[in-house]
Amino acid sequence: MADAPSTNAAPAFLVALREALGAAAVLIGPDVPERNRNDWSMQQPARPIAVVRPVDTAGVSMAMKACRAAGVPVVPQGGLTGLCGGSRPEDGWVALSMERMVGIEEIDPASSTMTVWAGTPLELVQRAAAEAGFYFALDLGARGSCAIGGNLSTNAGGNRVIRYGMARELVLGIEVVLPDGTVMTSLNKMLKNNAGYDLKHLFIGSEGTLGVITRVVLRLHAQPQCTMSALCALPDYEAVVRLLGEARRGLGPLLSAFEVMWPDYWDVVTKRVGVRSPLQQQTGGNGKEVYVLVEAQGTDEAIDGPRFERWLEKLMEDGALTDAAVAQSVADTQAFWALRDACAEFVSVLGQNISYDIGLPVKSMADYAARCKAALAERIPGCDSVYYGHIGDGNMHLVAWVPGMGPGLQPKEQMDEVIYGLVREFGGTVSAEHGIGTAKKKWLGHARSEEEIALMRLLKGALDPLGLLNPGKVV
Repeated sequence: MADAPSTNAAPAFLVALREALGAAAVLIGPDVPERNRNDWSMQQPARPIAVVRPVDTAGVSMAMKACRAAGVPVVPQGGLTGLCGGSRPEDGWVALSMERMVGIEEIDPASSTMTVWAGTPLELVQRAAAEAGFYFALDLGARGSCAIGGNLSTNAGGNRVIRYGMARELVLGIEVVLPDGTVMTSLNKMLKNNAGYDLKHLFIGSEGTLGVITRVVLRLHAQPQCTMSALCALPDYEAVVRLLGEARRGLGPLLSAFEVMWPDYWDVVTKRVGVRSPLQQQTGGNGKEVYVLVEAQGTDEAIDGPRFERWLEKLMEDGALTDAAVAQSVADTQAFWALRDACAEFVSVLGQNISYDIGLPVKSMADYAARCKAALAERIPGCDSVYYGHIGDGNMHLVAWVPGMGPGLQPKEQMDEVIYGLVREFGGTVSAEHGIGTAKKKWLGHARSEEEIALMRLLKGALDPLGLLNPGKVV
């Protein structure tokens, strides 16, 4: 790989851009930070010729115009926590980082909205909403690092989609810089606005291939006044589906999370990671037990707490559950979530592994998990896998690995063929919440028709005819 050019040998357009935006805004050649060379997809680090770090929309527009005139590709970057290569540059590209476009511009209590800059970390958005007496519902494990612009560009999901929807459901307005530098400002605050095409949805979920998000108007909700949670053991997946129906009927709009862990996942987190189970029954007797974390958010603890407990007690009386534990404190709730979030520790106990994010019809998930586990073991000698996910919103995660194989040696291509081949057979999607980027581009046709992909390419060509904004990603 050739070395990036030194500042003195930098292209003229970068020198001019640096003079216009300031030295801190344009890092050239050897000044390019290591973090901007890759994202969490862990592909081979690249060498962008520069990192441009504007402080406002005008700076983004200027950068896009300069790169377009020079014919240099641009990749937008937020918190760089993506898992599919969507924010990874290629050698010779310019990385356009939102890291200095941070802050809360306005909180409007009357419209229950917050206007923020795209580089603002998700956790900062959540905290600002809470301090103002509101709740921003999007939540995921990378909350402290990921940027809200990246969350929207990938249409992030997270833990509470079953109640609040995906990221696109939490956005009312958007400001975007198009590939030619044009600024489209549509910072709408109204829940109802049917004046023509709802253009924000072109850019939410497009992974920075159609435009660069600079500011957004977020939809806020009332702050929950109480949270109830229970960890349940069930005899099989059929009982899980019935429990999901009972939760929707019995808890209604209070239901905020429904996390499912298959027995193989449960064994890893309780026996190998070492997270303590609050259940009396540590592992069941038939090998088919499935574990569910149910969470509900209410507005009145005196009413909603007893309601949640009565709902759970009736299920126990009816024999729907094998075992259950109800959180009595915030610490209990955190302990329950620690079981679900223990997948972050898998590298330390399993070694190198490959994680997958797929979507499936809820009723088919158990059949998929069983067939996939068997197919991986048959196709790849020694391959093991575990299954878990949000389930209530149709999202399954799985982790596959061959013990003892080091970094870069896991047979990912063979795993992909098995996992995504079965996804197509079951009528699912190869990406439920992580996007496509470059890592899943090969498999897009397993989830989208030829006509859908052709329309995606038509939109890309219309907005970016020179193909300079994040080229080669998604389609």
